[in-house]
Amino acid sequence: MPAQQTSRKIGLARALSKLGYCSRSQAAELIRAGRVQLNGSVRRDPEMPTRLGQDRITVEGRAVDPQTKIYLMMNKPRGVVTTASDEKGRETVYTMLERAGESQPWVAPVGRLDKASEGLLLLTNDSEWGARIAAPQSHLEKIYHVQIAIVANGSLIESLVSGVKSEGELLRARKAAVLRSGEKNCWLEITLDEGKNRQIRRMLDGLGVEVLRLVRVAIGPLRLGDLAKGAFRALTKDEKRALDRALRARIS
Repeated sequence: MPAQQTSRKIGLARALSKLGYCSRSQAAELIRAGRVQLNGSVRRDPEMPTRLGQDRITVEGRAVDPQTKIYLMMNKPRGVVTTASDEKGRETVYTMLERAGESQPWVAPVGRLDKASEGLLLLTNDSEWGARIAAPQSHLEKIYHVQIAIVANGSLIESLVSGVKSEGELLRARKAAVLRSGEKNCWLEITLDEGKNRQIRRMLDGLGVEVLRLVRVAIGPLRLGDLAKGAFRALTKDEKRALDRALRARIS
């Protein structure tokens, strides 16, 4: 690890997260419970300054070493939530990971898909990479297929691209088009490059349009493809490289 990274101090909870041990909020709970030691001493302050790569961190006496970086893609079904646990007892993406019967290191969802939404979800223990993918500032395009309860006309498509006011914000789609139409409903393809909270639902609600289904089918160059609903797999090296190239291109 380069010297400039090892000398930089960060909070103890963040250090555990960056090592890929658990989420920052889970780390804070472990620290407050007295289960984490820094250089042999129990520390109960999640913000305790820590030199990642120099200080020795243990959890219940076991050393925490950097975890192998993991990058997964999942086809999240509708009705599944992306939190680690749910007070209402609803199924979570972690339930689906556990169901596979494989021993998985801790991973976190990259961004969110709300309970009613489905499709492509990334999970990783590389917190910095995940933050870059999810950040609105990265302008990484995300493509959604959206079924709505009306047959769209040109005016609706134009409004999505020009912008819809919602809660004081002007929300815009980068692109929008009709995929196919029935007698009473149709499917749209909507591309975002900001990814604000519940952006598509808020835009369509502002236009008085009911969303029947919302499926994320792509993040940058990564496509959902034929991955079965509820299934997950590791990204290939080529897929990871393609996402990294897309990030660099957008940021630069």
